[in-house]
Amino acid sequence: MRVFVTGASGWIGSAVVPELLAAGHQVLGLARSDTAAASVAALGAAVLRGGLDDLDSLRAGAEASDGIVHLAYHHDFSQMERAAQLDLHAIDAMGAVLQGTDRPLLIASGFAGFPAGRVATERDLPDPSGYARIASAQAVLALADRGVRSSVVRFAPTVHGAGDHGFVATLVGIARDKGVSAYIGDGANRWPAVHQLDAAALVRLAVDRAPAGSVLHAVAEQGVPTRDIAEAIGQGLDIPVVSVPADRASDHFGWIGRFFGADFPASNDLTRALLGWEPTRHGLLTDLKQGHYFAAG
Repeated sequence: MRVFVTGASGWIGSAVVPELLAAGHQVLGLARSDTAAASVAALGAAVLRGGLDDLDSLRAGAEASDGIVHLAYHHDFSQMERAAQLDLHAIDAMGAVLQGTDRPLLIASGFAGFPAGRVATERDLPDPSGYARIASAQAVLALADRGVRSSVVRFAPTVHGAGDHGFVATLVGIARDKGVSAYIGDGANRWPAVHQLDAAALVRLAVDRAPAGSVLHAVAEQGVPTRDIAEAIGQGLDIPVVSVPADRASDHFGWIGRFFGADFPASNDLTRALLGWEPTRHGLLTDLKQGHYFAAG
């Protein structure tokens, strides 16, 4: 099939596009800038110029394709409400095109809004008041009753691999600047993790055969203790590892402190049983030992 991918030049999208192509699909990638367009073309995909705020381009991409993988999102933590509204409007526009077609529409989501300290499963529903983006997942799942083969993929907060510039890379940068690698409290809180290539394989399986209304967990490791993450970063940078009290987390870590202090382990049992997905790449701590997170700077 021809798959329209938003966020095709992004961290996850840049792995999803080759995965889809290798499986025999054609890919049409959304690109806002010349740089993004060149990256998408280099991956072997066709390019559609546009953005999340250009609903006409999104409708055009949906109409020209047999399915949609929606990975793009404006990750601006200073404008979370606006970013969530923009995402919801984009989903509404693309979903309207697919209604009644039984074509796949997959979107990226996360683990905000779940009760702390309990292993989240695919059947759990997050508290919609906890994070504005949850409305997007609810809208996509509702499309299952309107003839869309919709699915929501909850990605682990740490999608790791060479070239990652997300949460772990941010923690490395903070540790380098501060001269210490820190964790919060006793560091027993856990972060789920998945390798970029394992996540891409799951997306491809979902496009191929996820039933309408599916919730999937792109999680390979149920929960890596944050103290272990901090210790691996400290070893990689050859700096001390220290504990930071919870009431000083925002002072030390800035915006990422609220996330690094969260405890949200997650299971992948139902996802594996449904799609036969088996993560095969190495885990987060092994990835940190490869050295690529510490090569820059």
